[in-house]
Amino acid sequence: MLLELFVPEATRAVALALDADSIPVRRTETADGWIESDWFDAATLRPTSARRLGPDVVKVRAFVNPDKPNFSVVTLETVYRPVADPSRDDRLLEQQVPATHPVSIRMAALVNRLTMEFGEPLPQPDSTLQADTTSGLVPRRPPVPAPEPKKKPS
Repeated sequence: MLLELFVPEATRAVALALDADSIPVRRTETADGWIESDWFDAATLRPTSARRLGPDVVKVRAFVNPDKPNFSVVTLETVYRPVADPSRDDRLLEQQVPATHPVSIRMAALVNRLTMEFGEPLPQPDSTLQADTTSGLVPRRPPVPAPEPKKKPS
């Protein structure tokens, strides 16, 4: 989402919106544009000491970066750990929750609210875009024409 705010102000706005939506924000770094919640129960929205495994225990992070003058781009992620593997770093095990997950739906609503209040509408997808399951919509590359055969001089 693109917000018409500088990074510190956008970070505060996102942190306040998460807090208003009962997401347990654990850490906010306004100068760096970074927010992280506790691991929390997706049903109760309460921090939990339960094992951080499965889609019922999630974490929300927000990254705020400068964009065009006076604007910041905000990236929200809601993650869970589908498996436990002591041989790998915990962060490497995290996966994005599906779009149908209750917390993902809450985050989509939060994005809409913030965009209505501080944002600039993003361009609507058109036929030059195609779905990418990892990052949303990406430009479709036009087909590359076959090279024409070189003519031999006569």
